[in-house]
Amino acid sequence: MTYTVNCSILLTELPLLERPAAAKAAGFDAVEFWWPFASSVPADAEVTAFERAITDAGVQLTGLNFNAGDMPAGDRGLVSWTGREKEFLDNIDVVAGIGGRLGCKGFNALYGNRQDGTSAQAQDETALENLRAAAKGVAAIGGTVLLEPVSGTPAYPIKTAQDALDVIANAGAENIKLLADFYHLAVNGDDVAAVIENHAKDFGHIQIADNPGRGAPGTGTLPLGEWITRSRELGYTGHIGLEYKAAAADAFTWAIRQPAASN
Repeated sequence: MTYTVNCSILLTELPLLERPAAAKAAGFDAVEFWWPFASSVPADAEVTAFERAITDAGVQLTGLNFNAGDMPAGDRGLVSWTGREKEFLDNIDVVAGIGGRLGCKGFNALYGNRQDGTSAQAQDETALENLRAAAKGVAAIGGTVLLEPVSGTPAYPIKTAQDALDVIANAGAENIKLLADFYHLAVNGDDVAAVIENHAKDFGHIQIADNPGRGAPGTGTLPLGEWITRSRELGYTGHIGLEYKAAAADAFTWAIRQPAASN
């Protein structure tokens, strides 16, 4: 099984730039991150430090989010945020630069919450323009833009796989694909097994957490192993993103892996 550790939700007891090395020490060769900077266009030194943390750890960066705004305050993306188009476009260049230098191909573009004072139609039009721009921006490095249904945020309009697939179809770019987070889909009441049967071969990425609690696999009731196996059988060949909440000490006790040898 090819797992990639989401270092923005796991290993949070450590400073962010120490987490790639901790993932490597725990036996993993790949990591992914939400946007790891405070602004859409961070200083060059910040970008260099982040990239060095990845390369020095000897892990592959498999996924990186576009800036999603102030996540702790409740923001969930800039893609549909009318009035912040230039900021998002500027962020595309930074994301593509990091991806190109580190060989990362998957880029999660969180759609964004509905905003008071702006019509849903206007936001959706903004989103299509931004998604097309993002797809074009990462196409030069062989990248794929990922669109993710999200739970726990009523103002976020993309809740089911079909919601995302409809937007993807309207955007019309071949390198925009569904990010199938089995936890979010299950919590939102989607028929995850049916989504897998119908779309697994076209998934851009899979992420997992158990429910209830968004904990590690085995802490809840979701048949994550069965869903992953079926997705593989139907043609999904990518990584499985570990995007759950757990203390570092026992975050990976469930997983089959080869811990790094101590010197």
